[in-house]
Amino acid sequence: MASSMLNGAESVTLIRGIGAKGSSLSSSGINGRSFSKMGSVSFNRYSKGRTLVTKCSLSSSSRPASQPRFIQHKQEAFWFYRFLSIVYDHVINPGHWTEDMRDDALEPADLNDRNMIVVDVGGGTGFTTLGIVKHVDAKNVTILDQSPHQLAKAREKAPLKDCKIIEGDAEDLPFPTDYADRYVSAGSIEYWPDPQRGIKEAYRVLKLGGKACLIGPVYPTFWLSRFFADAWMLFPKEEEYIEWFKKAGFKDVQLKRIGPKWYRGVRRHGLIMGCSVTGVKPASGDSPLKLGPKVEDVRKPVNPMVFLLRLILGALAGTYYVLVPIYMWIKDLIVPKGMPI
Repeated sequence: MASSMLNGAESVTLIRGIGAKGSSLSSSGINGRSFSKMGSVSFNRYSKGRTLVTKCSLSSSSRPASQPRFIQHKQEAFWFYRFLSIVYDHVINPGHWTEDMRDDALEPADLNDRNMIVVDVGGGTGFTTLGIVKHVDAKNVTILDQSPHQLAKAREKAPLKDCKIIEGDAEDLPFPTDYADRYVSAGSIEYWPDPQRGIKEAYRVLKLGGKACLIGPVYPTFWLSRFFADAWMLFPKEEEYIEWFKKAGFKDVQLKRIGPKWYRGVRRHGLIMGCSVTGVKPASGDSPLKLGPKVEDVRKPVNPMVFLLRLILGALAGTYYVLVPIYMWIKDLIVPKGMPI
């Protein structure tokens, strides 16, 4: 299914991806919102699918910053991955970020030239980079992450031996303006204190006509999943992704829903990876968006007891999202095909 969400004269395309059974639009609307609250709706036949046109206004602001997110901040994330990196590829990826999901999510990035310059921001263990180097020479790819422990795992992967691997901050990239042909970031935005700043940086480092591809989670609709999402880290709404891209200056913004083939309830329970958003840079130079100082300064001293409490509570909330795919996989085996789960 492809759908267009129109905001004035601009259009945003919503494409149904690999988790087709779990990501089709229903009467509950996008992210559980009623269509009656979003505006008028019309369906038209288009190829084998349907085109949904909704006349609506995208959300003007993000959810309140006062909501508790114990592992969103960079310091907690650094130490969280100090330990999670040991089992990340074997525990997290099988349930939330599979190879077929990765390849499907990267497809809108148009990695169609082996000589492209690509930056993989928040590349971690290099799982997403393995999908990138299928289409682009590894020597032209840079993996950036704030976690040396995650990057150590990336260095162990033979297909990535020619990649540049560097430590860095997604909100302050160490690349010159108009540098890359493609910007890719998967599973990183959850930890950005200021997502708009990170997407603004994506715009800056791209060349004229370059494309950004940001892959991340989507805010769930099930009440218990929402509770743990709010307590753990940032799970943006689809409208927020689109708004952030447009404010940064991107054009031709598209959002593609993704999920495991067996996950029929992708919008209900929530996934670590839920959508792939792309946008094209229409002009050389920095983003036209002006921002103030960073939301979070990692150089500021942290109260050790508060830090430890946040780390523990966040890890406990994160455990819920390790159990969710196991529960959904079992449910998929039991519930007859064609029925929602």
